[in-house]
Amino acid sequence: MDRTYERAIETIDSRNRVRRPDPRPTDAVRSKVAVSPGYTAPSVRGNPGLLGMAEWLQQIGHSADEVNNLKIIHVAGTKGKGSTCSFAESFLRAHGKRTRYPAKTGMYTSPHLIYPEERIRLNGVPIDRSQFATYFFELWDRLPQLQSVYDSSKGVVERGPRTLQLYALLAFHVFIREEVQVAIFETHSGGEYDATNVIERPVVTAVTTLGMDHISTLGPTIENIAWHKAGIFKSGAAALSTTQDGGSTVERVLNERAAARGEAVRFVGNDDRLSAGMRQLEPAVQRQNASLALAAAEALLDDRGAGELDPSDIRSGVEQWSWPGRFQIVRDIRNEHCTWYLDAAHNDMSVVIAARWFATQAAREAVTILIFSHINELRDSVALLKSLATALRNTEVRIDHVVFTSYDKMPTKEGASTENDDLLREVWHGLQPNTRGWWEPSIDGAVNRTRSIAAANGDRAQTQVLITGSQHLVGPALNILQP
Repeated sequence: MDRTYERAIETIDSRNRVRRPDPRPTDAVRSKVAVSPGYTAPSVRGNPGLLGMAEWLQQIGHSADEVNNLKIIHVAGTKGKGSTCSFAESFLRAHGKRTRYPAKTGMYTSPHLIYPEERIRLNGVPIDRSQFATYFFELWDRLPQLQSVYDSSKGVVERGPRTLQLYALLAFHVFIREEVQVAIFETHSGGEYDATNVIERPVVTAVTTLGMDHISTLGPTIENIAWHKAGIFKSGAAALSTTQDGGSTVERVLNERAAARGEAVRFVGNDDRLSAGMRQLEPAVQRQNASLALAAAEALLDDRGAGELDPSDIRSGVEQWSWPGRFQIVRDIRNEHCTWYLDAAHNDMSVVIAARWFATQAAREAVTILIFSHINELRDSVALLKSLATALRNTEVRIDHVVFTSYDKMPTKEGASTENDDLLREVWHGLQPNTRGWWEPSIDGAVNRTRSIAAANGDRAQTQVLITGSQHLVGPALNILQP
């Protein structure tokens, strides 16, 4: 086999297989996690990501002690996980430049925006493709399950890790081999049964804003979702949370889950040391994420006896911070009169914030265009679009054109529409009746359609474009706009 980056990605992608749902966590999973006294564990569907992780880590040569020695900040939540992780890493890296601790950071986030290697970073930079391939095939040599066709009928350990589990295993392997001094891990979607929750002794645990997302696997109530997310809390680890929109209900569950592990949750509001006027801290939700990240970074440094973040660390941490695809503004290289606003919002909470952010940027005399796509079930696409259309209407933003698209790189049939598109148009026009609707079967086509509309306006008016609905839309669009 060619041990190339391309073959590594092909193998990882091949592990993403549909599986029959199981109504509840298996006994095997329950034996590996501490379920809090007084709780009945909410149901989950499918084989939980945690199942098999400890065995596979041992197979690739890593003990629990090696994982714990990474000095981990573990982050769960519904909204803002990636931004919080990257802010925490940036603060610690700034401290490391001044004090030499940490000399090397590792960060694992999911999903990637454009390229898979973005998930695994050293000192804030994605590992290069040669590293990715080298380390992946070290896993390949030690996990014989990867060398056979994925068979979902086999036992979990026997059939080997699925895609997300494999990415997490690769991150642990890279960070251990690279001898990072601090590692930041983002959960995939849950917490208690998430693949990353194989971490037994993190230094810091942090929960970002919670909301109603992944309801089919973590719900059906906000209390259920909070229960799952709080599963990352561990005895001996600082337990942090941003102040929760759900108020006392959500915070009660977080407090009870932490107390069952002998910890008390510290709820973090906006930190006055973070200037609200800094571009990286806009919109306001990013200041909230950065405040939680700052608390997490300081808790880790305090645990390690590594000094404090001084004002220069905080300032540098914010100034050097970048997280593409979140509240990002791009000037069109082909048309100086066209500006693109990209945010990878993909749930009801996030699209409302994206709409409000766009409203603060949109000029009344501008021609406004929305490009929208969402990968989930049809009902989720409709609900998300309703939330977005309503939020834009409530902020009095007029959308002149809406372009619906899919995630295909190339159109399958020129100009072809779908039932999904027809329903989305119907939903949109029920809330924004004066918008002209378009369907483009590829993201390339959607961008080109938008550029054609902008070109037709000439220099008579600015064109402002909001792209949102999914990371799988924003990433490829950004790659087109900034090749």
